[in-house]
Amino acid sequence: MVELCSKLLAAAALTACLGTPALADQPKFKADPPPSILTPDEVQTSVGTLRFKDGAPDEKTVQLALDQLDLSRGIETFMKGMPATSVFAICRGLDQAGVKENVGVGITEDMMDARALFLTPNTTTPYVFSCINLTAGPMVVEVPPGVLGPVDDAYFRWVTDLGVTGPDQGRGGRYLFLPPDYSGPVPPFGFHVVKSPTNRLVMFYRIFVKDGDLKGAVETVKTTAKLYPLADFAKQPATTYVNTSGMQFNTISGNTFEFFQELDSVVQNEPANFVEPETVGLFAAIGIKKGQPFKPDERMTRILTDSVALGNAAARSFLWAPRDKRVYIYPDRRWLTPFVGGSYLFMDGAELMLDVRSTFFYFATGITPAMADAKPGTGSAYAGAFRDKDGNYLDGSKTYMVTLPGPIPMNNFWSFTVYDNQTRSLLETDQKTAGIDSLSKELKMNADGSATVWFGPTAPAGHEGNWVQTMPGKGWNSLLRLYGPLEPWFDKSWKPGDFEEVK
Repeated sequence: MVELCSKLLAAAALTACLGTPALADQPKFKADPPPSILTPDEVQTSVGTLRFKDGAPDEKTVQLALDQLDLSRGIETFMKGMPATSVFAICRGLDQAGVKENVGVGITEDMMDARALFLTPNTTTPYVFSCINLTAGPMVVEVPPGVLGPVDDAYFRWVTDLGVTGPDQGRGGRYLFLPPDYSGPVPPFGFHVVKSPTNRLVMFYRIFVKDGDLKGAVETVKTTAKLYPLADFAKQPATTYVNTSGMQFNTISGNTFEFFQELDSVVQNEPANFVEPETVGLFAAIGIKKGQPFKPDERMTRILTDSVALGNAAARSFLWAPRDKRVYIYPDRRWLTPFVGGSYLFMDGAELMLDVRSTFFYFATGITPAMADAKPGTGSAYAGAFRDKDGNYLDGSKTYMVTLPGPIPMNNFWSFTVYDNQTRSLLETDQKTAGIDSLSKELKMNADGSATVWFGPTAPAGHEGNWVQTMPGKGWNSLLRLYGPLEPWFDKSWKPGDFEEVK
């Protein structure tokens, strides 16, 4: 008996030493939890070793976990904040060019060229730009007849179309934009009334030029396009018209820590609920909150600087190396589109295509249903190319050719425009249009109705009229646009050729 008691006492002492409760200390109500819900005392991860004492993290683990969380939230803020900073940068750039909010109308009287930095602009038609800030109260916009374009809010959400696809149906007219919280009187007639979800709006529309009379089209805008407060309707102030052609200014938001400062400016200007609560919470989690100064400490500044670099790299990866294969228009071509399934909201059934949405807002500006869901014979179709037929990036020192099979399915005209990989704006060359279109008098069509276009630093002999200049040492990409695309574009029975390197 003495020997048995000694053995039991020794076992109890060993159990106590190992930290396991003695049998008498076991809880009466025991869950027997599975290992999957328990946290080991030590966990190896990609960011370091995490250590816990019976589930409680030590100080270093707390720091590692929160640093990683703030980094991921910073990256997600970059992805979700791009639409907002893009609108902010457009209005800031226009302001620097003299196109002031609520009073100015910018016009590319002599088209656009590479001196102005815009995301994927068009050089084939003149454009009109304005920014509206409804913190000043309801604003009136008068548009000329026969224009086409959208008004988007401060988060680059579509608000309304103007002109042909808008309520005025191309006849021109007055639009009255009301602030988000407006509850005052509204004129009973004479206006297309639109209540905005945000304070800032960006407006841009295309002018259609008839019979080559560009000057006449511009003069029509100057005599009919107006922008003024509703309060001044009885005695309208003069609208300022600014010819932005040939001017140097930037409308592209930052890919550095500056991005977060731009986003903070948007948040401070807009109602607290200008985006859904989860996004409001995301911005607030990194220190961007309505009514509070954005003053990150040294640690947070370092983390956000890393996060915008990683977010920028991811956004560029979506363009040059898409992992979402739905963006490819054809299974055997390199051409891609962000408007998968014709959705301007980037929806595929119940799914919001996150990478696809980021692809668009990193690369382009302006959103409207008419852009994404054109009907045969109307609107525009877009296809982007970032690699050649063999999968290599397009190189400004090399020569490429691309063929559009005939007949090319469009009612109006087609165009190629080349863009700088860095800025996503027009490629800086000696060609003002940074591209070519089917209205060019120098363009030579092939006998079968097809068109072959050459891209390279020098014009191939005999193909000067079909040549688009690129620059050695510069990467570039291109957009093919079809204006008034026809059924073969939509059913994909017509396919443009890929860019083929000519050696």
